[in-house]
Amino acid sequence: MSHPTKRFASNHASATTTFSSSSSSSPFAAAVAGSPMKKAKSQAVACSLDQSKNGLHHHPSQDLTSAENDVVFDPSSMAIDEDLKPDESSGRAVAANLSRKKATPPQPAKKLVIKLNKAKPTLPTNFEEETWSKLKSAISAIFLKQPDSCDLEKLYQAVNDLCLHKMGGNLYQRIERECETHITAALQSLVNQSPDLVVFLSLVERCWQDLCDQMLMIRGIALYLDRTYVKQTPNVRSLWDMGLQLFRKHLSLSSEVEHKTVTGLLRMIEKERLGEAVDRALLNHLLKMFTALGIYSETFEKPFLDCTSEFYAAEGMKYMQQSDVPDYLKHVEMRLHEEHERCLIYLDASTRKPLIATAEKQLLERHISAILDKGFMILMDGNRIEDLRRMYNLFSRVNALESLRQALSSYIRRTGQGIVMDEEKDKDMVSSLLEFKASLDTIWEESFFKNESFCNTIKDSFEHLINMRQNRPAELIAKFLDEKLRAGNKGTSEEELEGTLDKVLVLFRFIQGKDVFEAFYKKDLAKRLLLGKSASIDAEKSMISKLKTECGSQFTNKLEGMFKDIELSKEINESFKQSSQARTKLPSGIEMSVHVLTTGYWPTYPPMDVSLPHELNVYQDIFKEFYLSKYSGRRLMWQNSLGHCVLKAEFPKGKKELAVSLFQTVVLMLFNDAEKLSFQDIKDATGIEDKELRRTLQSLACGKVRVLQKLPKGRDVEDDDSFVFNEGFTAPLYRIKVNAIQMKETVEENTSTTERVFQDRQYQVDAAIVRIMKTRKMLSHTLLITELFQQLKFPIKPTDLKKRIESLIDREYLERDKSNPQIYNYLA
Repeated sequence: MSHPTKRFASNHASATTTFSSSSSSSPFAAAVAGSPMKKAKSQAVACSLDQSKNGLHHHPSQDLTSAENDVVFDPSSMAIDEDLKPDESSGRAVAANLSRKKATPPQPAKKLVIKLNKAKPTLPTNFEEETWSKLKSAISAIFLKQPDSCDLEKLYQAVNDLCLHKMGGNLYQRIERECETHITAALQSLVNQSPDLVVFLSLVERCWQDLCDQMLMIRGIALYLDRTYVKQTPNVRSLWDMGLQLFRKHLSLSSEVEHKTVTGLLRMIEKERLGEAVDRALLNHLLKMFTALGIYSETFEKPFLDCTSEFYAAEGMKYMQQSDVPDYLKHVEMRLHEEHERCLIYLDASTRKPLIATAEKQLLERHISAILDKGFMILMDGNRIEDLRRMYNLFSRVNALESLRQALSSYIRRTGQGIVMDEEKDKDMVSSLLEFKASLDTIWEESFFKNESFCNTIKDSFEHLINMRQNRPAELIAKFLDEKLRAGNKGTSEEELEGTLDKVLVLFRFIQGKDVFEAFYKKDLAKRLLLGKSASIDAEKSMISKLKTECGSQFTNKLEGMFKDIELSKEINESFKQSSQARTKLPSGIEMSVHVLTTGYWPTYPPMDVSLPHELNVYQDIFKEFYLSKYSGRRLMWQNSLGHCVLKAEFPKGKKELAVSLFQTVVLMLFNDAEKLSFQDIKDATGIEDKELRRTLQSLACGKVRVLQKLPKGRDVEDDDSFVFNEGFTAPLYRIKVNAIQMKETVEENTSTTERVFQDRQYQVDAAIVRIMKTRKMLSHTLLITELFQQLKFPIKPTDLKKRIESLIDREYLERDKSNPQIYNYLA
């Protein structure tokens, strides 16, 4: 066996010592090879051995001159025993050298001249062909999967030898041609193979796997070629890349095999999408083959994306017609997850983005309008949080959130219109709006991930729908608050009440006509404070504080003044009870509490005359005397319609206390002196206005608590009716509240409140016009109207503004320009 050549260089570069470790048993060669070269003197020996035995010749790199080729050899520096074995000889030679150096003094050198052979060693003429023959046989055996007589080490040495003798280029070309022959044959063997695509793909996979294994073995044998010739020569592929290039070339030439492979892959993936189980490992290996060959994108990815687009276009149309929106969205989500998983398992990573984009386009983008039209309202009405979240997530993937936002806006306006515009459901309007707003807030937080633009959409849509009916929602919100803040709301904790106030405040923010709300809220607050009906003074003050934060101190100034009046009245009453007038002049058996109200803070009440019992008249006169003595220059006006009393009544079946209004008190006191009274008698005696009297008598004789009896019986009070004391009256409770018949918050009352609001608005409009004109001096009608709309906080029609401008012209605040009547001048 031939071993690789070993080279040793001495310390001097004058000559090179070459040894061939052939089977030669030359004692000289063995001794020199085994001797410690590092200990030798700085001289070199060149030996030429007969290398014809192993067919290997060494060519010196340069010709040495005769002077350079003469080497001085000192026999005393080396002892050679031909009878020794190589190993023994080397050991003893070292020992002899060492002992000689120590024992004998240096001897005069005997010079021996060795002449180098100047003839260059030559290769056998058939060396390259014989070596290639061995290699070709081995390569064929590898491709044909047959055993080869020559072992791999010899083949590796053969490639090494060829490369060392500058034959790498020819060797590379020969290997390339040999590989091409076998690869062509392998691919041709696939033509007209099994019609079953799965079987065919398995054959392609096996062919590819065989090529990979074979090229790795060939590369292992010709590794030295790869590391020397290929690296040193530009534009030459490595053996592995060369094999791939050949496979790619002949695969493209064999169009049937390539087309059948791609078709088979596409069919397998389509089957998997339809729910069938497929061999994912086979898909993975073949797609990796396309990637390795560098033809994945052009040969497979492009037709794959086209097939995906067609598949999902058809599926999207079919599912949109057959299923409802929640199921369709779940299906889309599942499909996108499957495609993502497909990319992880066997598709190339570069396919993920275009694949997902194709699926999203066909399943989502094309059907955005249909999805919203068919299912958005159903999901919103059903408060389907999870389905709406899924819709939001999917729409965000295809940049369709703007369409979703517009659908939300339309839904809020359409649904809110049904709540606000239905006059029959006015009682439930505010509670319905609160529920609607709460559900929208929940959806915004949990389904729309608190998207700011969606929040603004909800606000804008709510503001639009609440102001669709001018003034009415503002009035109903004020009444809703009155209902919540009034005493009698059992089972409502302070925390719940506070939460309700905060929710109502959100609706209040959307109201444009806040002055209407203020007017009705003030009217209801006055009743709660004066009749002691407020559930919690703390809650009342909390609400006013919230309104102050929203609208400023000017908005709540009058409301805060009402609370101050109530507190001041308590002090006045305490002071009155301690006064000398109260102790000496007050009639016994009567307790009276007076609320002194500042006219500007409280709603205006129409004065209602009534003939009070003597005791009450006395009480009023004494209090008036006390108050005016304390606060000179003020004027007291008694509001009889707001008074209420507690009467002690003696019925044959027991004593009772009756909580009644002042008008009810005046009517009942008449029956202390008479058994039976006609309607006309009562009217003459009390002086109460006709409509108010009928309402009072109806509450006493026709309501749940019938202290009087009406003759004849009936629900309405007529002019010829008579009334008697009900001696048979019974009730389980000692103290009984006799409710007044509420005139359905009379249309007149509501109208008067609204009219007061409009009157206040007129003053605000006039002030705004004068303020603008005073600043600008001269302004056209159009610009003036525009500025007024910007400054005024309540809705108003341009025709109403024009009336106010005409009014100011009449009062000489403004004048029309003489040259252009569309321009106004300010008059100082």
